[in-house]
Amino acid sequence: MANAECTDCIKGTIHRGSPQGTIEELHGLQTYIVGNRTNPRATIVMYPDVFSHQLVNNKLIADAYAKSGEYLVYMPDFFKGEPVPLRQVDLLIPVDQSKQSKLSLYTGLLAFAPSFIMWMTRHKFEEMSAICNNFLTSLRRATPKDRKIGMVGFCWGGRYALRAGLEGAMIPSDPSNKDSGKIPLVDAVVALHPSNLALPADASKPVVPMSVGWGLEDTNTPIKWRDQIQEEHKKNQAEGLKLPEIEHKVYKPGRHGFAVRGNPDDPEEKKCLEDSVQQVLDWFKRFL
Repeated sequence: MANAECTDCIKGTIHRGSPQGTIEELHGLQTYIVGNRTNPRATIVMYPDVFSHQLVNNKLIADAYAKSGEYLVYMPDFFKGEPVPLRQVDLLIPVDQSKQSKLSLYTGLLAFAPSFIMWMTRHKFEEMSAICNNFLTSLRRATPKDRKIGMVGFCWGGRYALRAGLEGAMIPSDPSNKDSGKIPLVDAVVALHPSNLALPADASKPVVPMSVGWGLEDTNTPIKWRDQIQEEHKKNQAEGLKLPEIEHKVYKPGRHGFAVRGNPDDPEEKKCLEDSVQQVLDWFKRFL
């Protein structure tokens, strides 16, 4: 089980760029939409970190997925207008962290921690899981049967992306016929530094291809969780479950948030940012 509080989830660097998409209501949620609306190869759903639409980084990542013209990308605001606020952005995610003293950083984090914990109590797993699954169910019903859906989750959203690809998340193929069989909510999953995991439940009995990105220096999402997931999948196989293809990629240095809030002016962190975008595109090219 993850730590009750994740200060690393609210640190990092703000990126530069002008988002190309628009925010519209979709299946009951305000959703950042970008990409091919006419004849996309597939749909990609992003479950971002705790900053959701406020953080330009998340929109720029969605734009990167849509750049090829092959995908229609949706990034819903699963927090329904209450993501972690950016009012302390200069403290928590400074553009140049090297100019910030450790004293001001840790003093600020201590001051912010109580409100962050309160935020987490208002966004408990059961509620967030229902919001996510309801959106994906509505999207699946509305999506043409010949178009696949991929889901990518970052940090907070990584847990829900993993769960969307499990046997337990499957829905009836025909809601009016209980004997119609079940289908997965999505067709492929990528999770990058997924936080707050409850293992083995969050990774047990996958039914769609999964790709997970881990950081060597990630103190919130420790790489030992990868080993726990692999052990659970071995148990699933021993029980007779035929597993889909699953991969685990490791990033160096891979500090928590490396796929969203890494510093593009630092060569190592820039490589993590770019490689994690490519990890998603490569995976979905294979399975969507």
